[in-house]
Amino acid sequence: MVVDDQALVRHGIRTLLTIAEFDVVGEADDGARAIEVVAATRPDVVLLDLRMPGQDGIWVLEELRARELDVPALVLTTFDDDSLVLEALRAGARGYLLKDVTVDQLGHAVRTLADGGTLVSPSITDRLLRTIRSGPAPTGAAGGPIEELTGRERDVLRLVAEGHSNREIAQTLHLAEGTVKNHVSTVLVKLGARDRTNAVLRALHHGILR
Repeated sequence: MVVDDQALVRHGIRTLLTIAEFDVVGEADDGARAIEVVAATRPDVVLLDLRMPGQDGIWVLEELRARELDVPALVLTTFDDDSLVLEALRAGARGYLLKDVTVDQLGHAVRTLADGGTLVSPSITDRLLRTIRSGPAPTGAAGGPIEELTGRERDVLRLVAEGHSNREIAQTLHLAEGTVKNHVSTVLVKLGARDRTNAVLRALHHGILR
């Protein structure tokens, strides 16, 4: 599903996704309409612009969480701003890309999110990490101290941070996919994180990931 207030941009993204052999099941030009279409179509991934008239992309992310609409959201925007990236990730975005990406990069990002992974544009990753490390600790679901991770849990977390899906992590570590899911759940609990992205943010801040 594509959410963008500019009709020409939506048409261009739809065309690119069709070339990459994706099915676009819905479109929306503002936040309120986006929630309606998500609820009606239940897409595998939502491509979401941030700056829109009326309810913006951050509102959409927060509303998806509030309504328990568990759809991975990939922010696709022209805004290369550290604070906006962090705000989007903390609101629940599973990915953040700039609109100058190639068709292959966009297709890879959509597949990554659909498979349960996360992805942030490489052009802003280094700057983002510096912002996280120099700022206050991101708060998790519990907001309390983190518990020590086992070696295997650290391995899983590292691969989560690299954007791998549970299936890919299972293949890399020679584990059953169900075992990986259990490890991810344990990591979230130990880090007091509400989701995979928040777990990575907390792990980076506390030096668990470098």
